[in-house]
Amino acid sequence: MASGSDQRVVVVGVDDSAHSYHALETALDLFFIPFKANPQFKLVVVHARPTATSFLGVAGPETVHIIPMVKQDFRPGHSTAELVKKKCAEVCSAKSVEIASSEVIEGDPRNIMLEAVERHHACVLVLGSHGYGAVKRVFLGSVSDYLAHHAHCSVMIVKKPKAKPTSTEQH
Repeated sequence: MASGSDQRVVVVGVDDSAHSYHALETALDLFFIPFKANPQFKLVVVHARPTATSFLGVAGPETVHIIPMVKQDFRPGHSTAELVKKKCAEVCSAKSVEIASSEVIEGDPRNIMLEAVERHHACVLVLGSHGYGAVKRVFLGSVSDYLAHHAHCSVMIVKKPKAKPTSTEQH
């Protein structure tokens, strides 16, 4: 039986996307549901919240009108981060899995996730793949690709299955 001190840690990186929630559900199904009677892992959920100024680097100076919207997102009670934490709690609660730690950290997602892996001594890092093509990955950067090469643990990148066309859409 695994006690609290010798349980292995699974870190799941989340953002406000269907891809990351699918990755969370997959992690629960693989690492937690089969061992409900005798938990083998602790779950740590980490949301890396970009800084307001990081949007300017991507969007450019012409999009200064975005800053008020981004700043509003950083106000207590209005943030995407709070909604992400709530959604993760709901997903875990529905599967009767306890979150050992739920963190929201402001900064570059690559650095935040690397630091979380080290801080929690994670044995597995689980991330969703947004499925960007090669060109978008070059311009936007792939967080999962970066972490697959730099994290000091196993990295599981979960792809969300594409929706199958219905019989009416095929004709």
